[in-house]
Amino acid sequence: MPRFTLRSWFATIACAAAWVTLSVSLPARAETALNATTSWIGNSFGFGDGTWTQINITAIAVSPDGKVYTNTPWDESGAEASVYQDGKMLGFAGGTHGWGNGGGNAIAVNRKYAFVAVAVGNEKGHLVEPGVWPEKGKQWFGISRRTLADPKRVAPFQPAVKNADPHAQLAAGFLMMNEVPTGTSAEIGGLAANDTTLFAANTERNRIEVYDAESMQRKTAWDVHEPGRIALAPDGTLWVLSGTRSERAPGIEHYTATGQRIDENFTLPADTVAVDLAVDAQGRILIADNGPRQQVLFFTKRDGRWTESGALGERGGIFSGVAGKPGPQRFNGLTGVGVDARGNVYVSTNGIGPRYAPIGAGLGATLESYAPDGRRNWQVEGLLFVDGAWIDPARPNSVYTGNKRFELDLSKPPGQDWKYAGFLSNRFKYPDDPVFHTDQYPGLPIARRLKGRTFLFLTDMYADHLKIYRFDAQHDGETAIPSGFIAGRERAVAKVPNAPPGGDWIWRDTNGDGRFDADEFTLNTSGTKLAGGWGWWVDTAGDIWRTRDTKGIYRFRFGGLDAKGNPVYSYSNLTHYPVPQPFTELHRAIYEPATDTMYVSGYTADMPFDRGFWKEVGRVLVRYDKWSSGNPVQRYAITLPWQTQSKPIATIIGMTVEGQYIFGVEPVGAVHVWDKDSGKELGVIRPGPEVGRASGWVDVPNGISAAKRSDGEYLVFVEEDARGKVLMYRWKP
Repeated sequence: MPRFTLRSWFATIACAAAWVTLSVSLPARAETALNATTSWIGNSFGFGDGTWTQINITAIAVSPDGKVYTNTPWDESGAEASVYQDGKMLGFAGGTHGWGNGGGNAIAVNRKYAFVAVAVGNEKGHLVEPGVWPEKGKQWFGISRRTLADPKRVAPFQPAVKNADPHAQLAAGFLMMNEVPTGTSAEIGGLAANDTTLFAANTERNRIEVYDAESMQRKTAWDVHEPGRIALAPDGTLWVLSGTRSERAPGIEHYTATGQRIDENFTLPADTVAVDLAVDAQGRILIADNGPRQQVLFFTKRDGRWTESGALGERGGIFSGVAGKPGPQRFNGLTGVGVDARGNVYVSTNGIGPRYAPIGAGLGATLESYAPDGRRNWQVEGLLFVDGAWIDPARPNSVYTGNKRFELDLSKPPGQDWKYAGFLSNRFKYPDDPVFHTDQYPGLPIARRLKGRTFLFLTDMYADHLKIYRFDAQHDGETAIPSGFIAGRERAVAKVPNAPPGGDWIWRDTNGDGRFDADEFTLNTSGTKLAGGWGWWVDTAGDIWRTRDTKGIYRFRFGGLDAKGNPVYSYSNLTHYPVPQPFTELHRAIYEPATDTMYVSGYTADMPFDRGFWKEVGRVLVRYDKWSSGNPVQRYAITLPWQTQSKPIATIIGMTVEGQYIFGVEPVGAVHVWDKDSGKELGVIRPGPEVGRASGWVDVPNGISAAKRSDGEYLVFVEEDARGKVLMYRWKP
C-alpha cells in the first residue's frame, strides 16, 4: 500500500481500527509467553505513557511561553499537528489523518487559536457530504482553526452541516483556500497571526491572503511570487520568503500589514537555501538555511542595511567534522525556526528539508530548543519510519537501521539504553545515493562483515531491489557510501541517475566516487528476468539470495571485493534452485553457510497462497539440510500461524534465523520463537508495558532481525511504524 497519498476509505478505516485494538487485543489461542523485556530505539518516547515524537516536522510555531506547535503532511498515528514544551510531547490536534484529512506544511498561533494548514480529500469519492468533503475528483487545501487551550477542539466560525458529526465539526472550523483536481498540490506555504489578523501564503495563487482571525472572512490580498513562510515582526510588518518553488534559492521580501512592499537591501549569503524565518524581540531576523551551511542565520539592521550578525549551529551541520555524527548544533535538514519571548530559539529538522520527495516522511524528525547563549535546552527525536535494525557485526553494541546508526548501553533502563550515533546519507557529497532516487524509504538493513570490512545491504518496502553500501570512517565518518545495487522492476528504479531502461540490472561503483556513472551498469542478458518475488537474504559469507514466488531461488555468489572495496556480484556467477517440495510458491529463503542449511517458507497445494495477504512469509516453513549437495534433505515442516479472520490478523510477516532459534513476527509485533533443530515452538514475545503493550503494523518483508550476545541473551528488533521507532526485545532462554 503506497503511503503519503490519501488512502482508500476502507484502508483508512482498517488502519484506524487496528490502532485502537493493538493495545487491547488478546491472543486468539493459548500460547506460552516468553520472559522478555521490551525496549525500543529511535524515539524519545516509547508510548508507555501514551506519547511519541512524530516522524516528521516540516513547520513550527512558537508561543511566547515556549510551547512549540508543529505540522507535517503525515504522521503514521495521526500526530501531524502536535505540541511540545520543555522536551515533552503535550499532545496532538487530531483530525489531520484519515477520513480524507491530512496535515500540511504551515502553522501559526496567536493568544487564542492555532491555525493549521491541512488537506481534505474524499478517499476516491467514497466520502460524500457537501461542505464536509470535496466532490469526487477534487481536493481542498486550507486552514483548520483550533483552540489554543486544547488543539483537539475545533474553533468553528461557520455552522456545522450536521452538529453531531465529528467530521462536520471539523468542517465548521475549516477555511478552504484552494480546490484543485485530485493529485494536484496547492498547499498553503506559510502562516502568521496576531490577535486580530491571519496572514496566509497561497503559494499556488502567488499571493498573500489576509483574514480576520475571528470571523475568518478575507480582508485583502496582494501578489507575491510563490510565497512561502511568513514571519510577523514586532512592528507589525511581515517578512516573506518568495520564489519558494523556483529552481533558484528563495528570496526575502518585506511588507506592511496592508501589503505595501518595503524596499529593503537584504541579500542572503551565496548557497543559502532559506526554508523558514522568524523575528525575535530584538528585531533580528532568523533564517533557517537548509543549504550546505545547515545553520540558523541571524541578521541585524545597522546603518539602514541588514547584515549577517551571527549564526546558530556548526557550519556544515551534521556533515561537518566527522560526517554524520549527530550532536548539539549539528543540524540536518532544517525545516523550521522559531523564537520565544525569552530569546530561546527552536529548530526543527527532518534529515532532508521541506521538499523530501521521494523519501516519504523525511529521514527522521528532531525538534530542539537552544538558549540565547547557544546551549541546548532540550531535544525530542522521532528518527525511524518503515525501518528495521541489525546489529553491526564488527561492534556488538552498535546497531544499523536503514540510514542511521545507534549505540546501545544495555545497563540502562528501557528507552534510555540507546543513543543516536550516526546519520548515513550524505546528500551533499553523494547526491546520487539511491535513497534520494528510488522508493520512499531508506530500506531494511542487513549488515555483514566481508573480507574484514562492514557492508550494509538494504531491501526496500516492496522487496523490489537491493542497495549495497560500504564505509570509510577515516574519510567519510558515519556516511554509508553507495557501493552496489541490484535492480528489480523498471518503475521502481527509473529515477536512478543514468539507469538503463527496463530495470533488471546491476550497478557497481567501479571508480569509487559514489556516483551512478553510465558505464558502471551491467544489464541482465541471461534471458531470465529476475525482477519480482518477496525474499531477499544476504548470508554471512556474502552470498545474496533472491526468492521468486513460483520461479525458485536465485543465488548471487559473492565474488570478493574489487579495487575500490566494493562487493562483486554478477549475472554470470548466479545459481538457480527450483521450487523444492512440498512448495508451490516461495516467499522467503534463509541460508546458513556454516551448516549448509536452508529455511524456506511459502505455500503448498494444501495451504495455498491468498492474494489478500500478499506480503506474508507463507503458511509453511521447511528446514532443508545439505542444501548445496544437489539432494537436500527435509528435516521438518512447520505450519505457521495463519488466522486471517482475527482482529488483528495473526500471520507471519517477517522471519529471521539467529543462534539456536527461528524468529517470526506477526503484523502487530508479536514474535514467535522456534527451536531451529527440532522445529518446536517455544513461545511468543509480545510488546510490554514499556511501549504501552502496543505495536503498529509490520508491513515490510524484512521487518525483523535478531542477534545473540556473548552472554547468551538475544536482542530481537522489530519494525514499528505507528510511533516512529524500532522495538527491541531482550530475551535470555
